[in-house]
Amino acid sequence: MYILGVETSCDETAAAVLEFGDGSAPKVLSNVVASQHEIHARYGGVVPELAARRHVEMIAPVLEAALEEASVSAKKIDAVAVTRGPGLVVALLVGLSAAKGLAWSLGVPLIGVHHLDGHVHSLYLPTGEESDAPPPFPHLGFVVSGGHTDFYRVDGHAEVTHLGGTLDDALGEAYDKVAAIMGLGYPGGPIVDRLHAKFLEANGSGADPVQFPRPFLEDRPYAFSFSGLKTAVLNYQKERGLYLSDRNLPPWARPQDVPEEVACAVAAGFQEAAVEVLVEKVSGVVRRENLPAVSVSGGVAANSYLRVKLGERAEQEGWSLHFPARKYCTDNAAMIACAGGFRLTEHGRESFMDYADMDADPSWELGEASNG
Repeated sequence: MYILGVETSCDETAAAVLEFGDGSAPKVLSNVVASQHEIHARYGGVVPELAARRHVEMIAPVLEAALEEASVSAKKIDAVAVTRGPGLVVALLVGLSAAKGLAWSLGVPLIGVHHLDGHVHSLYLPTGEESDAPPPFPHLGFVVSGGHTDFYRVDGHAEVTHLGGTLDDALGEAYDKVAAIMGLGYPGGPIVDRLHAKFLEANGSGADPVQFPRPFLEDRPYAFSFSGLKTAVLNYQKERGLYLSDRNLPPWARPQDVPEEVACAVAAGFQEAAVEVLVEKVSGVVRRENLPAVSVSGGVAANSYLRVKLGERAEQEGWSLHFPARKYCTDNAAMIACAGGFRLTEHGRESFMDYADMDADPSWELGEASNG
């Protein structure tokens, strides 16, 4: 069967077509993503109304491109899966409206998918490497992205329990804010990761970057807090005269006067502090929950330093570690179609035919029933 996925939760307009069949892993026939990074970069973050307008402009061409790339006509689609939440409500409504109209016109089921369930299911998309197997059940699902830093116990495709998460900034959000503090641009994650790599290349792997605090929250093993770490970077810049009042201007108008060697040392210090916290937290939760495997998904799962350090810890402690292919770490519709396809397989077509009142749910918690 063919599943069409639609994703518009934030600043990517995405559509994908997956083929499910014979109990084998789903096959990705197309995965089209129209990013809005150039639109939002000048503001240092996503502007909801601009995001929604761009989704309206792009949703039809992206859907057409996904079907064309997959060489599948709309009449052959067996179900539509769409992100219902969480996310920006004005963005979610664009994708949900398009998906609802398409499903109704084709007379096929409409499956509302939780965005983070999509990230969890990105691990079940093919990576192109024969050695990469999806994580077994049960496992620890760790979603770390621009909007989320959360632990889940994953006992099955439809059995996900929230264990805990960030108390303030998500890690991806902290990356963006640190990059903005340093006048480096948006999105911050890839920029900081590249500067860290430059620091290591120039100084060697044993070199010490700028030292920042590690917010371990030892009395709250399932929780994170990155606001203090972000503030420590801000204070470091201010104390050295590297944070100017006019840095509150959009990135394109800010003076780019921070020396590269300083930017690299600060970026390296921030990333090493953040990743050390993540590794220790993941290790602790694996022991507490007595789980044999960990999956890491979301945009920050593409981070090269995180992959290395978690890999080292997994090898030391004997649990298996699983990442999606990097192209499925950031928001995409293939992961939404994947989650929807597994739900359709488990619950049947008739469970998803009554969707007239389905609405976007921007604050939907994974593991809880959604409204509508």
